Amino acid sequence: MWVYWVEINMNQKRLSLIAILGSALLLLGALGFQYLGDLPPCKLCYWQRYPHVLAIIFGVIYSYTSIGAIVFIPAVAAFSSAGVGAYHFGIEQEFWPGPNTCSSGNINNISTDALIEQIMSAPLIKCDEVLWSFLNISMAGWNTIFSAFLGVLWIGLFFKFRQKQSTD
Repeated sequence: MWVYWVEINMNQKRLSLIAILGSALLLLGALGFQYLGDLPPCKLCYWQRYPHVLAIIFGVIYSYTSIGAIVFIPAVAAFSSAGVGAYHFGIEQEFWPGPNTCSSGNINNISTDALIEQIMSAPLIKCDEVLWSFLNISMAGWNTIFSAFLGVLWIGLFFKFRQKQSTD
């Protein structure tokens, strides 16, 4: 049914641009919350962003080349972001424990005093705290919803591409 709706209402180029724009808007929204809203991201927040960069890059490649098999890369990327978002949302809702590790940069050339100062001045961002929510759904939850939708959109594009190939 989804494929037929796509066929009736939109062409491939427009649909791929909508999916690319969706990933770009999710990234811009995350950056806006981080820099304009002063809501620093945790490690899992960053992990939800990276797949959207891939989705944008390969989405642009697809929209200019129409290589059908490449559509799976932005689809997998969108579903990956949705998966990390769902995992993050589960941590926020205390369905399961979150990671107890922290990431940091290279500390080989830093003095002990500078390292202690860096540690003491670094903000503590916990994955299990909800900094912002809308309709009782956190940013991780909204990312899960929108990323899953974008993944379905990319899969719809793949089926549309296959259908177009079979009629040509």
